[in-house]
Amino acid sequence: MAVDYFMHEKIWFEKYKYDDAERRFYEQMNGPVSSSSQQQSASTTSGPAGDQNELLSRISHLEVENQNLRSVVADLQMAIFKLESRLNALEKSSTSHQPSPVPPTQKVEPFSVPSKKVELPSASPAKKAEPAAAEEDDDDDIDLFGSDDEEEDQEAAKVREERLRQYAEKKAKKPGLIAKSSILLDVKPWDDETDMVKMEECVRSIHMDGLVWGASKLVPVGYGIKKLQIQCVVEDDKVGTDILEEEITKFEDYVQSVDIAAFNKI
Repeated sequence: MAVDYFMHEKIWFEKYKYDDAERRFYEQMNGPVSSSSQQQSASTTSGPAGDQNELLSRISHLEVENQNLRSVVADLQMAIFKLESRLNALEKSSTSHQPSPVPPTQKVEPFSVPSKKVELPSASPAKKAEPAAAEEDDDDDIDLFGSDDEEEDQEAAKVREERLRQYAEKKAKKPGLIAKSSILLDVKPWDDETDMVKMEECVRSIHMDGLVWGASKLVPVGYGIKKLQIQCVVEDDKVGTDILEEEITKFEDYVQSVDIAAFNKI
């Protein structure tokens, strides 16, 4: 069974014969090759020698980069040294050019002339102008232009006061804003037999300064009962919600209660 099975399989049973024949052919062409030399050649081609060559190449590349970096660092150090030397030279020159402090007064004593105080000119013109102005004030007691300045100041003050007075009058005449509110009231009757038309007439009969009635409608509540929903606009300073509710609830025959459904500022 096994032999029949292998007969149908495509297996090369005689491959070693062809390998030996190929080896003998190449030995006749190139001469016999020892096994040790074959192993050495294989180890040199595919062994650690290839890794060593790659490592050596990387090391040489890193050495070149290291040399380049060293040269760049040396150039930077030289530039920093030059900058420091220039800064030191500038500092020395700035300190050497600073003027020495000059005393305010200096005594000069010639041989034949009595001692006199010689005042050197001051550096600031403002200090020089102040004593000159003081001397002029001491010499001239009369100010020729002072009266004109005082008259101009008085006229400017009068004009300013007049303008302020006109502005105050104009502002007082201007009417201020009146705060108003829009209120939506729910007026509820006693029962379904209440005359809603008469109740609305009673509510609208309320007249106050700052009260304006608006639109109204009947809103069903339940069990055949309807409530009166009426809108009004009031001035906040003149009409309050409490006063408005009290006036409406005075109609006891028609009104059971009053509620505020909505309240909005205008």
